[in-house]
Amino acid sequence: MELVMATLAGILFMTGVYNLLQKQLLRIVIGTALISHGAHLFILTMGELKRGAPPILTDGIEQYTDPLPQALILTSIVISFGVTSLLLVLAYRAAKINGTDNMEQLRGNDYE
Repeated sequence: MELVMATLAGILFMTGVYNLLQKQLLRIVIGTALISHGAHLFILTMGELKRGAPPILTDGIEQYTDPLPQALILTSIVISFGVTSLLLVLAYRAAKINGTDNMEQLRGNDYE
C-alpha cells in the first residue's frame, strides 16, 4: 500500500511542477494545489499506514494507530486552503487589472 501511495504522491508532484511551469496564472495556482496534495499523501505515507485501535487507552488493546500524521495533514490542509485562496484572489485581481493572465505579458515581455 505504501508503494501505491508513494507513486500517487510522485504523480501529483510531477503534474504540479508541470503546471507551475505554464504561462497561465490559473494553471500555476492549480500546480501549487497539486503539490500540496502530494505533500499530504507523502506525510501520510511516511507516518506508516498501519491499522489498529484508536489512540484511547483501554484494556486488552496492544496496537494503537499514531494520531500525529493525521494531525499534521489536517494542519497542512488548512494552510494549503489558505494559500490557494490567496493565490486565486491575487490571480483574479491581476487578470482583472491587466486584462490578461499570461505571465509573459504580465512581466512586460512582448509575447504574441
